[in-house]
Amino acid sequence: MEKKLITVLIPCYNEEESFPMLCERLRNVADGLTEYNFEFLFIDDGSSDSTASLMKAEREKDKRVSYVTLSRNYGKETAMCAGFDYAKGDAVVIMDADLQHPPELIGQMAKLWSEGYDDVYAKRTSRKGESFIKKFFTRIYYRFMQRSTRYPVYPDVGDFRLLDRRCIEAIKKLRETQRNTKNLFAWIGYKKIAIEYEVAERQAGKSKWSFMSLVNLAIDGITSSTTAPLRLSMLFGIFFLIAAFIYMLVIIIKAIAWGIDTPGYSSLMVIVLFIGGVQLFSLGVISEYLGKIFNESKGRPVYFADEYNGCKISNKDGDGQ
Repeated sequence: MEKKLITVLIPCYNEEESFPMLCERLRNVADGLTEYNFEFLFIDDGSSDSTASLMKAEREKDKRVSYVTLSRNYGKETAMCAGFDYAKGDAVVIMDADLQHPPELIGQMAKLWSEGYDDVYAKRTSRKGESFIKKFFTRIYYRFMQRSTRYPVYPDVGDFRLLDRRCIEAIKKLRETQRNTKNLFAWIGYKKIAIEYEVAERQAGKSKWSFMSLVNLAIDGITSSTTAPLRLSMLFGIFFLIAAFIYMLVIIIKAIAWGIDTPGYSSLMVIVLFIGGVQLFSLGVISEYLGKIFNESKGRPVYFADEYNGCKISNKDGDGQ
């Protein structure tokens, strides 16, 4: 019986320092799992260092290595999309290049896959090393997502997982440019199981994720997965409409019953400014959704690839855009 192929998909952006260690550990894992064939698929997301050159050199040494270079830096979400298009495996393992995702877990994932699970996702056991503020907002984000979506969103779960080929084919059909792949994994469903792991220390280099980039990722995750913010804006509007109507009735009744003229310039200004702030917030929420509609309406390809295993990509239809 022919061995099944597992593609290990790794988006890379300026990872020249950790790349040699990553390749060594991947080879050790693959050599120990002799019941499977392996493809190591690296996606160079427009790196400005020697990452792409290291990929090419690694392919010369090991034909299990494949690589795709993108035409510019698109971001990790788009790099993963490119990886799904080019991956050949019966299953695909997604992991980061900084070795915070231990390659040694691939064997455990493959075992559960062989037992019939389609999505074997890794759940981190702790968030050591993160600030209190980041932990707090992460907790708020996941609680909001769990209550506002119609599919399960698991906390402390990232991109590190094994996906069966049918999951990959399902993801490939979702071609939106405003991508939040973690939510897409949850949205497609299929048979899932978790394994727990401890996040390792980054082996080299610095994290590409600043606090603001994580905030932007959270906003993209919310607005690409649920319309709850729009409904909240509507509920705010209904609340203040009812409150204003009640306040108007109070003023009229007081004026008729007691002839009391209602003073209070300061309180009036506070109310006006507060309601104005709520209106601007609601407009901002609506604008975020309109911006996504605008971007999607252009119908642009998700990405353009520059090179695949030494061959220049023409980017015609069918080239994995």
